[in-house]
Amino acid sequence: MILRRENRDLAKLARDPRADEYPMPMVPTGWYAVLRSAQLRPGKIVNLHYFGRALIAFRGSDGQATVRDAHCPHYGAHLGAGGRVVDGQVECPFHGWRFDAEGSCVSAPFAARPPRVTLGGLPVHEHSGLIFVYAGAGEPDWRVPEIPEATDPAFARPIDDARQARIHIQEMRENIVDESHFHYIHGQAEPPVQELLPNGPFAEIHSRFAKSVLGYLVDNSFDVYMYGPGVMVVRTVGPMITLTAIALTNPIDDTTGELRMLYYVRRPAGIPLATTILKLAFRLVALREVREELAIWDHKIHRPRPVLLPHEKGIKALRRWYAQFYQPQPVDEVTPAPSPLATKTS
Repeated sequence: MILRRENRDLAKLARDPRADEYPMPMVPTGWYAVLRSAQLRPGKIVNLHYFGRALIAFRGSDGQATVRDAHCPHYGAHLGAGGRVVDGQVECPFHGWRFDAEGSCVSAPFAARPPRVTLGGLPVHEHSGLIFVYAGAGEPDWRVPEIPEATDPAFARPIDDARQARIHIQEMRENIVDESHFHYIHGQAEPPVQELLPNGPFAEIHSRFAKSVLGYLVDNSFDVYMYGPGVMVVRTVGPMITLTAIALTNPIDDTTGELRMLYYVRRPAGIPLATTILKLAFRLVALREVREELAIWDHKIHRPRPVLLPHEKGIKALRRWYAQFYQPQPVDEVTPAPSPLATKTS
């Protein structure tokens, strides 16, 4: 409890320059969920900043989401700073040039014909109430599978919690395999027994989660599904609460990552008020623990060779699996989204 009381003082702690030093690129190759579908309404522009670049999102004339570079290739105006969507095309606020959902310039006032320029962008895939983009060189050969709980009416509307930390997103992901922290931060009696099961760009962990919450013992299954470097789904099932958490880790720039958690609580059958009570209890306990982790992340440094205890096997296993996502990736040169691909299963 001492650590929790002192967290409010960590913001005043001088930051060691080594905390911003990592041997791996800041943007692993893979899919990232940058928006919830409900946030992108037709006819509107949403400004984004991920992967060290300014981006905009809008829906084309067919309603499909697109994510493009934010700056007009004509004279550099930010299309999301005063621009607008007209008939599914984004119009530059400075000189009226228009670009369609594929990024092609389709209109330029006073020009005999539209200039042959393209607004760069990222491949987009939308499902499960999320808009995913692919950051990396070439075309993706796998996709994030559907997440049924995101659209299942048996689950309540999610608790949506987004936070930033000065940390590489790989270290955010390593948190799930840090066995010992489950005791010290999350209150489990013993570190869980975990085994990482890799399967190409996917990986799984199956374990149990047991702790006392507000005087009640929660003893749940704990199943983790990782889809590349940016998406993880955690399903926990038990007699008191059944919950699915979607953990989205996105690189913002060279020093900062974003952790966005979507918590879907299953509605207890026949007890209308129970869902509200469960969500409130979850906020009181779990979100506090996440804040504590974020405060620690803001000041930790990367240890390429951490000193691990015999039972702490998860971090090395995850690093071996995660290494596949560090490929040459000039994300400022990617092309518009390719044709749909089938989800890779092996």
